[in-house]
Amino acid sequence: MTEATSSRRRGRRTRTESADTRDRILSVAREEFSERGYEKTSVRGIAKAAGVDSALVHHYFGTKEQVFEAAIEVAFAPALNAPEAVADGPLDGVGERLTRFVFGVWENPTTRAPLLAILRSAVDNETAAGVFRRLVVSQLMRRVAAQLDAPDAELRVELAAAQLVGCAMLRYVIKVDPLASADVEQLIARVAPVVQGHLTGG
Repeated sequence: MTEATSSRRRGRRTRTESADTRDRILSVAREEFSERGYEKTSVRGIAKAAGVDSALVHHYFGTKEQVFEAAIEVAFAPALNAPEAVADGPLDGVGERLTRFVFGVWENPTTRAPLLAILRSAVDNETAAGVFRRLVVSQLMRRVAAQLDAPDAELRVELAAAQLVGCAMLRYVIKVDPLASADVEQLIARVAPVVQGHLTGG
């Protein structure tokens, strides 16, 4: 084996190890934010749980706010398909498509757990709420609004989002019955017309 070949292999191994470490830190960060909330989570605690030095967390992500934002982006990724859900079909069915998509994301335990962490942190802390707003507005709401051929598209999407986030808070976070235990198809049937009205109504 030549020295150059050995060097390339070490380089590939180092990049793989770096990616694995970064992913492990993100995974631990989501767990910490979920269990402790934004206020009680620290970079030092994340580093300890991930089995790395806190300086390495700062190296990959920067501040705690930046760690939180990176963790949110990964957790929020499934929801970023919402614009495609809006666009895929006639405009008179957009409310049901978007409502069904959002409830589907929340009903899936894999995607629900990190979303719960996001909402809880955003409710408890203004810094976390600011990160959440930036992500939702820039990566989700504006993209959905771009699919609508309607006046005040961004306001319409925000009103629809308020309806859906409110339902999610009551059903999955606060767990208020009968909403928390109601059949999801029944909820979609009742909420979808309201969302439709926000998006395309007069």
